[in-house]
Parts: sequence; C-alpha cells; structure tokens
Amino acid sequence: MLRKLRITLAVIMILLITLLFVGVGYGIDPWVGWTARIQFLPAVLSLAFVVVAAILVVALLFGRIYCSVICPLGIMQDIYSWLGGKFKKNRFSYVKEHKWLRYTVLAVFIVCLVIGFAPIITLLDPYGNYGRIVTSFYLRNITVSIIAWVVMLILGVLAFLYGRAYCNAICPVGTLLSFFSRFSLFRVRFDEEKCKHCGLCEKNCKARAIDAKAGKIDYSRCVVCGDCTAQCKFDALHYTAKKTASKSETAETVPDAGRRSFLVGAALATGTAAMAQAEMKVDGGLAVIEDKQAPKREHPITPPGSVSARRMQQHCTACQLCVSACPNHVLRPSTDLMHFMQPIMSYEKGYCRPECTRCSQVCPTGAIQPITKEEKTAIHVGHAVWVKENCVVLTDGVSCGNCARHCPTGAIQMVEYNHNGNTVMIPAVDTNKCIGCGACENLCPARPFSAIYVEGNVMHHCD
Repeated sequence: MLRKLRITLAVIMILLITLLFVGVGYGIDPWVGWTARIQFLPAVLSLAFVVVAAILVVALLFGRIYCSVICPLGIMQDIYSWLGGKFKKNRFSYVKEHKWLRYTVLAVFIVCLVIGFAPIITLLDPYGNYGRIVTSFYLRNITVSIIAWVVMLILGVLAFLYGRAYCNAICPVGTLLSFFSRFSLFRVRFDEEKCKHCGLCEKNCKARAIDAKAGKIDYSRCVVCGDCTAQCKFDALHYTAKKTASKSETAETVPDAGRRSFLVGAALATGTAAMAQAEMKVDGGLAVIEDKQAPKREHPITPPGSVSARRMQQHCTACQLCVSACPNHVLRPSTDLMHFMQPIMSYEKGYCRPECTRCSQVCPTGAIQPITKEEKTAIHVGHAVWVKENCVVLTDGVSCGNCARHCPTGAIQMVEYNHNGNTVMIPAVDTNKCIGCGACENLCPARPFSAIYVEGNVMHHCD
C-alpha cells in the first residue's frame, strides 16, 4: 500500500508540474501553479514561511516523503531508477553516508544563497533543474538546453545505476530535510521476529540506506518510497510509528499510516514538448527579412515587479517558468555569469505589452512580485536611447516615426533635425515618461540593430 500510494501521488504531481511548464500560456497556471509554490527553495526565497514550516514538520513526522512525491527532480530520478531495475533486479547494496560531501555542498549552497551567487544556486536547486529540463525542449535557447541536457544525462545515469545517489550526496534540499527525517515519527521499521535477514530489502533500496545484516535503516537517507516493504516476502517491514508491528496490527496499521504519511502533491518526469523548428521570415515571398540582434546594454532589463537586477539575482532559481509563460517572447535566459540563466528582457521578437502581467503571476519565488496592470504602467524598468548611426531617416533618407507612433506612454516625439542641409524628423525621448516597454526598439525598421533601444535602470522606479 505504501509503495502504491507513493507512486500514485508522484505520477499526479509530476504530470501537473510538467503541465505547468509546458502549458502556462493556455491558462493552466491558476489550477496547477500551487505545484511550484510548494517546492522548498521557491518557498524559502518567497518567504513563504508556512510552506517551509509545513515541509519541515512533515519531514519530522513522516520522513522525506517530500523527495518522493513533491520534488519533480526526485520523481524523475525514480523513473530512471525504475527503468534500471528492468535490466537488473536486486542491484543495490548498503553504503555509508557521505557526510563530508553532502554537508560541504549544503554549506556552499547556503553561502551562495546568502550572497546571491546565481550559478551555484541555479545548478543545485532541484526544482529549477527540472524546470530547465522541461523548457529546454521548446524555448530554443542553446545555452540553457545544453546545460539542462547535461544535467538530465548525469542524473539519469546516476539514478539508472545507483538510485538516489544525487539526492543523498549532492542535493542541498535533500540534505537539509535529512536533519529532520532522521528523527521522524513514522518510519519503515524491522519486525525482528519475522525478519530472516535475506537482504532483499537492501538490494531494492534505491537510497542504499538499509543494512539488512545489522537490521538498521539510515532514516536521514530513506525517501519513504515503499520499495522495501513491497519486496519483503516475510512481511517483516512496516511503515509505522510503533517500534514493533504486532501480528494483529500489521494488516490495519500499515495502510492507515501510509495514507497519512503523504502530502497531496504531484507531477511527471521528463517533460516532452516538441522542439520547435526555426522559422524563416519572408517579406511578400520575395526578400528575407534580416533578424534583429540584441544591442549591448550597460545594465540588464529585468521584468516589472523584480525591482532590480540585484534583487532578481538573490531570489531567482532560473527555473524558466516566467520565460515559458511570456506570451510576447520578451523574457530570455541571461548568459551573464552573475545572472546565469535568470530571466532578462530583450525586444528582438516582441515587446512588453502594458496589459500583460503573466511573469509576475507565475513566479513561485517572489523574484518577480505580483503586480496589477495599473501598477505595471507606472514602473520604469528602463529608458529608450536613440542611436543616430542606425536611424533609417538618416541612413536611407526616408521618413519614419515608427517609434513615436507606437510608444504607449507618449515618451517619444518627432522633432526637426538638420541633416546635410535638409530638415528631417528624428525621435526625441523624454526619459521621465519612458517605462522601458521596448515597443520602440521592437518596431524600429532598422536591421540588424534598432536605431532606438532600451537601456535598463539599475533600480526600477514608479511614477
């Protein structure tokens, strides 16, 4: 019963959280957004103390069930481990805890979390890694895709061969929860009267936490998967709060304890969104339109609600949920080391429409704080800068004014300018009105670099 219940909840959880990453653009988030908000690190970063406390209390009462039915990366590894079991059965053996490794990684992770060193945070966060693996199939970002596929390959090989090796040696969330799970009330226990020390439980423990000869279990590494109880032929293992499970209690206590032990959560492993193929833009079927290229910005532009790039750096796990949710294709992963894979705004494919607040709605960590449409129109994330050398009015001798016509705040006005003895109309930017939405940059006809681009504000400010 314990194993069946764990598998049922885990499948539901991974299906839901995968749908969240691949289907946010279709209005799914209001129904399944909670699956991201109950992940441990997003809850910590968003200061959701109730969620954090609930996860820790559950670990203290029932063990590391979070790792088996809530964490999508853990569930994904269980799928790989299950596949490995199809090739070789009874393949595990007990190993001692690698304390020096897991606690060193945890200490480094906590330090990086405090100082906001994004690369380590993003590479070690299990939720963020799963999000990048799913979105790498359709976001068309080569850097994120390569990193996500390498992580997926490494975790897949480890889980296929060694079960939960990553969770019990590297994962900082798993290590932190192990502090509480080693004192859990409900746990898998040996019935010494029934146990024959056959070792079948040890050989099927993917956490490699059971020492069958000694009749001991390392509860700091046990993820309460139920594989051992399902494999025991002598009914000698039970998930219970009692030190021993009597014969009369075995049939009734174990199922009830198993039902109580799990949080209702869910979601499926390897996200399978089809890789979209690049499209060639053609003007009237005659001439290929040259793609825009991003300008070199002195300061990155971060989404309205993020307050600043510095704050984004400290709170974001780079899960790519906001990137996949952006309907205007404005958000993309950063390649800058200090903001590695965290979302930044760029306007080659679209601009940030004033009525859209999707990224602030889906962010589970509080890196992008929830804002209303009215609040968004008053937030200045950057300001437009005109580049004389790129403007078609001067380079091609044509009249334009595209940037001024499409500016939603009226921050751009066309003014007279003397060019080679001729009076032409060029854009003038009122930086006090400009909110940095990028409409001017995106709709500028100049190629490959726009004649007007948005420079990010170090700190966002409101009217």
